[in-house]
Parts: sequence; C-alpha cells; structure tokens
Amino acid sequence: MKTIKYLFLLLAMVMVLPLTVFAEGEEEETTATQEDYRVKVYFFRGEGCPHCAEAEEWFEEIKPEYGDMFVVEDYETWYDETNSNLMKQVAEVRGEAETATGVPYILIGDKSWVGFDKDLYADEMLAQINTVYGQDLDARYDALKAAIGELPVKESTTGKDVVALLLILLVVSGICFGIYKARNATN
Repeated sequence: MKTIKYLFLLLAMVMVLPLTVFAEGEEEETTATQEDYRVKVYFFRGEGCPHCAEAEEWFEEIKPEYGDMFVVEDYETWYDETNSNLMKQVAEVRGEAETATGVPYILIGDKSWVGFDKDLYADEMLAQINTVYGQDLDARYDALKAAIGELPVKESTTGKDVVALLLILLVVSGICFGIYKARNATN
C-alpha cells in the first residue's frame, strides 16, 4: 500500500512540473514583447552635419507625443569606420548603394530616407512609425538585421511541449506498470 501512495505522490509532482515550465515561458514572452514593441529607427548620421542635426532635433520634438512608439538607434558614420561600413552594407543589401551615399540615412521598417527636410519627410516618417508600430512583432521588417544576415529566428516551443508530454506519458506508464506489479504481488 505504501508503494501505491508514493507512486501517486510522484505522479502529482510530475503533473505540476509542466505547468511551471509553461508558465515560465509565457512570462518571458510577455516581458520581451513589452521591451521590444517600440519601432526601431536606424539613424546613420555625421557629427557636424546640419541635416543630421535637424533630423535629431525633430526626433526629440516628437518624443513627448510619440516617444513610446519608437526608439532611435544612432550610428555616427563620419568618425566611426565601423558604422560607416555598416551603413554601406545596409544600403548595398537594400539596393540603395547608389543613392544612399550621404547622411542622414534613416530607416524605419522597410522604408528609407536619404537627407532630411522636415517639410518633406516628417509626415512620411511619422506615418511609417505608426504603420510599423501597428504591425505584429513577427511581421515587422528590420532593415539592419536583414542587411547583416541576422534576422531573428522565432524560437518554437513546440519541441519543448512534445518532450514534456512524452515525459508525462512515460512517468504515467511507469506508475501504471508499478501499480500493476504491486497488485499482482499482493494476489
């Protein structure tokens, strides 16, 4: 009889294990979504460039109203060779090597702008930020990651689910076999 009690206790513990694993995975996903939901604005600029300064001021101007929707990732290219090479690589992969030769070079989602004129580009850029912000994270295009070949690979939990299910089935089968053996031994 003690064997059966221990087997049921073991079964109860094994049944609780997958629930804690699934709850942990859901929590991580929610945290990542909250942190990553803002639209990435890639801003390639030159220190001392007046058009870059104008673009930078504009981004600061719209932060009070739209700051929770976007984040500017700034890359100074005139004095930083690594950033300059990165800009060239992004422009080349996007098929803009001939046109994206100067700064500012701004990328939002799948659109880009070379130069900056508040009257010409501000509404267009805000519309693009709104469009990308409204997309699911999985549907968003990340120009920089696409250019350097590091598009995020969505981790599948299906494999973990199958392993957990098989583990549960194995333990339940073992318990059933133990109960069967215990009953045969007492008869």
